[in-house]
Amino acid sequence: MVTGPRGLSIGRMAAAAGVNLETVRYYERIGLMPPPDRTEGGHRAYDAAHVRRLAFIRHARALGFGIEDIRTLLALSAPGHRSCRDVRDIASAHLSEVRTKLAHLARLERILGDTVDQCSGAATPVCPVLDMLDAPI
Repeated sequence: MVTGPRGLSIGRMAAAAGVNLETVRYYERIGLMPPPDRTEGGHRAYDAAHVRRLAFIRHARALGFGIEDIRTLLALSAPGHRSCRDVRDIASAHLSEVRTKLAHLARLERILGDTVDQCSGAATPVCPVLDMLDAPI
């Protein structure tokens, strides 16, 4: 991507990486994105490295990684700091969390599906879904 002498505006950089403009500002505030150079007029001027980093963050978020894991993954992706073992440990822990969530969602699906199947849909005062929601936990 050619950024030109002035670089990319925050809006163009956000669009190029497929994120919202406010997301870029947030990532800058929390230190995931390095501050860009500024134009003489004080506007942010991003380069291709910013776009790549933002796309990396977006991909990691899409996979459900948390901010601190992304911070660590970014550090591990830097030249001279790569450690596939460390990255694997982070990804394995995240995979375990995803599998736990999937098992929980499958259980919820079964419970809700069974309850909905018991519901006749008739206009009666008896409703298995409401009874289930009102039951003590």
